[in-house]
Amino acid sequence: MKNNEKYSRGYFMPPVKSLKWSEKEYITEAPTWCSVDLRDGNQALVVPMSLEEKLEYFQLLLKVGFKEIEVGFPAASETEYAFLRTLIEQDLIPEDVTIQVLTQSREHIIRKTFESLQGVNQAVVHLYNSTSVAQREQVFKKSEEEIIDIAVTGAKLLKKYAAQTEGNFQFQYSPESFTGTEMEFALEISNRVLDIWQPSAENKVIINLPATVSMSMPHVYASQIEFMSDHLHYRDNVILSLHPHNDRGTGVADAELGMLAGAQRVEGTLFGNGERTGNVDIVTLALNMFSHGVNPKLNLENIREIISSYEELTRMKVHERHPYGGELVFTAFSGSHQDAIAKGMKWREKRERQYWTVPYLLIDPKDIGREYEGDIIRINSQSGKGGIGYVLEQNYGLDLPAEMRESFGYSVKDESDRLHKELLPNEIYDIFINKYVNKNSPVEFINYRFTQNENYETIVSIRIDNEAHEFIGEGNGRLDAISNILQTKLGINFKDLVYKEHALEIGSGSNAVSYVGFTAPDGEVYWGCGIDADIMTSSVKALFSAVNNMIKSVQLPIEKGLSALKN
Repeated sequence: MKNNEKYSRGYFMPPVKSLKWSEKEYITEAPTWCSVDLRDGNQALVVPMSLEEKLEYFQLLLKVGFKEIEVGFPAASETEYAFLRTLIEQDLIPEDVTIQVLTQSREHIIRKTFESLQGVNQAVVHLYNSTSVAQREQVFKKSEEEIIDIAVTGAKLLKKYAAQTEGNFQFQYSPESFTGTEMEFALEISNRVLDIWQPSAENKVIINLPATVSMSMPHVYASQIEFMSDHLHYRDNVILSLHPHNDRGTGVADAELGMLAGAQRVEGTLFGNGERTGNVDIVTLALNMFSHGVNPKLNLENIREIISSYEELTRMKVHERHPYGGELVFTAFSGSHQDAIAKGMKWREKRERQYWTVPYLLIDPKDIGREYEGDIIRINSQSGKGGIGYVLEQNYGLDLPAEMRESFGYSVKDESDRLHKELLPNEIYDIFINKYVNKNSPVEFINYRFTQNENYETIVSIRIDNEAHEFIGEGNGRLDAISNILQTKLGINFKDLVYKEHALEIGSGSNAVSYVGFTAPDGEVYWGCGIDADIMTSSVKALFSAVNNMIKSVQLPIEKGLSALKN
């Protein structure tokens, strides 16, 4: 690419080594989650939500389990103001939920913000001003001390108006554009605000460090967070919060490493909605913890319902490959992936396992309301025998022999390739039925009778070209006796017969299913399947189905075909 020389690194490393976070392996407990969907997410929508939609979205956030919800910038518009007043006056905020509002460090805005909060049970008032070099030089054209004065003045005004307003208030300060701010300056301005607020164990303060623009690799952000955590005044009484954006595609990684570095709270949105590339995705963060055995303390058991409400209210779409929530994230089309998943699921069924270890599936899809059928293995021309067999077994109870799965797999892949589309389970089932099950042409099985002496003696009735015939034969078993009749009386030669049977438990009452395969004189392997209420009859039907598939494959009339197969 051209013009790379016009860019340089715009972040600032801490002045001292800050790498204790790198010694930690994983996050051990969930942070305090604060949803900013109704402010950050809403302001990023092409069509912002109406009052009614915001009220519905608020209920969605409560259902998900958020205990802190930023509801907007009440001084910014009448819709925001009316929304907050509706929540308070209609008593829509549960006692264990704290709402959060945002305000600039300007007295008339702070005053209106507290007016909007009159009578609230508990709220976080979030004060911010921009501190980065770019903002100081280009937007505000102010010195460091003048920027500090904006923050300090706002901090004092928050104390003043909180004392005059009915309600319980917690204060929060953000050095906005933190990632583009010198670390010493970010620390100084935050500590100056803390010195005004004087946090205590009973009245803790939130210091929020936003990656307003993500400017570095995640490990740099973690070192910045650790430096602030180590040097903030009143640290025991400060809740250190993160607000990562996703400009570099590292929002989740920034948040995870930031938590290792000392952060106790995360602000973000459902599925990462937010301005530009969005905020950090709280759903992904929470389920990442879940995959390590940590309770995320959010209710994500039915992720499809959450997505449905989210998409309806925001008019945004969750991408098919979005972690955990995307329509295809648990789906395998690749044959090798499907085979491993199918075997892993079967292995798990036969053993009591404490931990989830199925190949290719980070978590059990059912834990978030996804289903194995239609979610995990889907079939197209890239699929393999293991996945195709798994679909038949899970949906229709057909447990094909391994060799038959391979043969059938080619038929399914060819059909998908021909139609240039994914095949649904019912379409795969129809292909199987049409190709293998109870085939009765050109040699139609009618019935049989057995007598048992030293060997099994069998009388078999069949029909060829509308002509009925009876043949007598014997063998060391019933199926062997009928097999001998086909070979000695009709000259249909085959060897290496493979047989499998089982009860058909899905959608068939007490039916049984049998599979028969054999090798023809030309070396080709042919398969058939029989389904019947009687297990022996199902096996005979499977044998005749395989025979008919072999006869048809030579593409000759029946009388010539039978003759050609004698030797």
